[in-house]
Amino acid sequence: MKTSKAMIVWSLLVSAFFATFAVTTTAAAAAASVDTDAPDDAVTCGSVIKLTHVESSAAAATKSGSFYNLNSEAKNLGSGSGQQIVTAVDNPTSLDTLWWVREPNDPPSRGNDAACSGGTASPIKCGQIIRLTHLETMRNLHSHNVKSPLSRQQEVSGYGAGDGLGDNGDDWRVVCSTSGVTYWRREAKVYLQHVDSTKHLGASSTVKFTQQNCGHNCPIMNHEEVFARSSKDKYGLWFVESGVHIHR
Repeated sequence: MKTSKAMIVWSLLVSAFFATFAVTTTAAAAAASVDTDAPDDAVTCGSVIKLTHVESSAAAATKSGSFYNLNSEAKNLGSGSGQQIVTAVDNPTSLDTLWWVREPNDPPSRGNDAACSGGTASPIKCGQIIRLTHLETMRNLHSHNVKSPLSRQQEVSGYGAGDGLGDNGDDWRVVCSTSGVTYWRREAKVYLQHVDSTKHLGASSTVKFTQQNCGHNCPIMNHEEVFARSSKDKYGLWFVESGVHIHR
């Protein structure tokens, strides 16, 4: 985070969240072996993170130096599935850009690829499957065979009833962009591949909601559309810019 005030608010929110859901590391650590070869900056299960879009942030750096983060809010799409919106925004202090890293929807069905089998605080490896739950609304990052509103690629939405539950359309594979790397590390560029469709989570600095395509009173004006696409290119690269990281 960029300001001490934002960090205080963020820390209080996350502390309350973990108290509510009784997420602790002690029991998990006792029940599972520790990955002794995992780096200190590995992204871990149970952590709350902000995902930054690489291409959009690079484009914004020439103007404001902002980061574009994966965002969701308690607003619904006006077309397609009508599910909760998922966008990318350049508001670094927004609590709407916080995502909880979890195991996949149905871990047994994902076999050895399921992340978090070691419990809370276990490091996530490249190639493992995760679920990202939006902290403010408790809906999961989701995709399905519906066209996105602007670019007409595959729609990405927030799915579920607000209780953290969903379906297998919520599962994403962490694809590390650097070969020979074992763990998903903070600030390392990764792709997030939607398991059911094999498409990649993406955004673009040139695909934004405007007055022309969203209306005069657009509630997500200047947000970037987030979509899923087949190509594994610069539009699909993300990294963990900041977070509240759980460690053993």
